[in-house]
Amino acid sequence: MGIFERGLTLWIGLALLLGIGLGQLAPSFFSTIGELEYANVNLVIAVLVWLMIYPMMLQVDLSSLFRLTQEPKGLLLTSIINWLVKPFTMALLAVFFFEIVFRDLISPQDAKAYIAGLILLGAAPCTAMVFIWSQLTKGDASYTLLQVSLNDIIMVFAFTPIVAFLLGVGEIIVPWETLLLSAVLFVVIPLFAGVFTQKLLKSKTNMGVETLSKQLKPVSILSLILTVVILFGLQGDIILSQPAIIVMIAVPLLIQSYGIFFLGYAIAWFFQIPHRISAPAALIGTSNFFELAVAVAIGVFGINSGAALATVVGVLVEVPVMLSLVGFTNRTRHYFPT
Repeated sequence: MGIFERGLTLWIGLALLLGIGLGQLAPSFFSTIGELEYANVNLVIAVLVWLMIYPMMLQVDLSSLFRLTQEPKGLLLTSIINWLVKPFTMALLAVFFFEIVFRDLISPQDAKAYIAGLILLGAAPCTAMVFIWSQLTKGDASYTLLQVSLNDIIMVFAFTPIVAFLLGVGEIIVPWETLLLSAVLFVVIPLFAGVFTQKLLKSKTNMGVETLSKQLKPVSILSLILTVVILFGLQGDIILSQPAIIVMIAVPLLIQSYGIFFLGYAIAWFFQIPHRISAPAALIGTSNFFELAVAVAIGVFGINSGAALATVVGVLVEVPVMLSLVGFTNRTRHYFPT
């Protein structure tokens, strides 16, 4: 892991504090950024999110989908968890905590906003950091690439209907066209841009896709940090008046992350899937595509929304949780077939 990935939680924490501080010093500046919208899409955030997502889509290899039959157990396990289990358990936990456990601490309107943000996180499986988690557990790189590529294709078709269904069940009304536009802007277009770039690099230049991805990685992380600064600059008043809200959002996220991981890892152990597949399969099933969740939350609910705040807390929680799970998988390697 490079310095950017290793210190991501620290950078996000510092960005959080910087955003709150700058928001108090220059509120008009952040208000101006918040008003730069077209068709309910904030232009500044849209550019930053594109800079986050595009480098990740460069790593997707659609040709790997022709190898779907090579690791059927791992692919089936992770796909079921990512698309048939995880979004629904996240929604249930969000509703349980924000409509029951924390009901007397926040308003019903805020509760729905935080639930919406958590649903967006739960419905977006990770496509980038999982390559790092797989490498740290000595996972099968070919399987990881295949699973990520498969997830991206499924995401194009499944993300919008799953999110729309879960938000509808939670009585959170969102127009389908708004969700669909966000999916096209932040999944479909970056995916095709990444595939086009791959073909262009292979036919026109000597630069490899991996080299370009490494060069763009700091830009991706910096864009994420700037997005966090802007979000917390706009939401500083809410956080300063209710600092416990960060902890409230983190609680269901932590339970979801550890619960989903141990479910996937236990099933992989039961079916005696080799550790080189089991480790990345469980980790891919656990982690979130938080960049997409942030982008959609801002596009659908607004840059000042509680949904956007919830997705950013997901960024804060993700790295330390995943590193703890990486350590656990490495310590339990001997329980799996080699």
